[in-house]
Amino acid sequence: MPAAERTNPPSPDSIRLTNASHAFGAIDAVRDVSLAFADGSFTALVGPSGCGKTTILRLIGELEILQTGSLERPASASLGYAFQEPRLLPWRNIRDNVALPLELAGVARGERCERALSVLERVQLADAALRFPHQLSGGMKMRAAIARALISRPRILLLDEPFGALDEVTRHELDLALRKLWEAEHCTTILVTHSIPEAAFLAERIVVLTPRPARVVAEIETPKIERDSMTWTNEEIGACVRRASDALLRAIAESRA
Repeated sequence: MPAAERTNPPSPDSIRLTNASHAFGAIDAVRDVSLAFADGSFTALVGPSGCGKTTILRLIGELEILQTGSLERPASASLGYAFQEPRLLPWRNIRDNVALPLELAGVARGERCERALSVLERVQLADAALRFPHQLSGGMKMRAAIARALISRPRILLLDEPFGALDEVTRHELDLALRKLWEAEHCTTILVTHSIPEAAFLAERIVVLTPRPARVVAEIETPKIERDSMTWTNEEIGACVRRASDALLRAIAESRA
């Protein structure tokens, strides 16, 4: 495997994963991964299905215990996490689902309801605040899940394929909404996705991983251009997608050799 392709070095880090390896019994999931995430950056992790992307995300979020290597993360940095499924509580309305992290933290009801309505406004879901999950579309449920991840005003936002189960049109709409939210908040964001076009649209940097066990094969910066509904067909974005796709295909071919 050639050395990982790299563009410009990262700026001061909010997160640094060094020589990280992790296995589940006999299954070697992540091997010797070193990654730095600059404060306020947006990084996408891409790779084949089952390669270890989610494991890396869970290691960063400390949902899995690092077996070898080290993780540096500011102790004071709050963290938000959105999973592949919305995981909304069916007996609570959307406002109260979004406010749940504040409730668990002991925040008074008036404040947590006010903050929930504010963050729902930012994800264009304020008019659904008193609805229940079964009354929402899949895209609306994912907006609610993103709002719940944001309500604690996290400095680190971890996103595990949040839009993977949605239709393409809805996914594009939510990608644009997520990019605009990041541009407004600039929390350090790490996204796991199977979609290289989505990674190129959303992130500042794409990290390409090998088939399991996950290793870094390329780190590719995306174009510094404004994202809008037409960006999906932008030539610079297209060139970035091709670079990342080529790196991934080479890694897959070499793993089978």
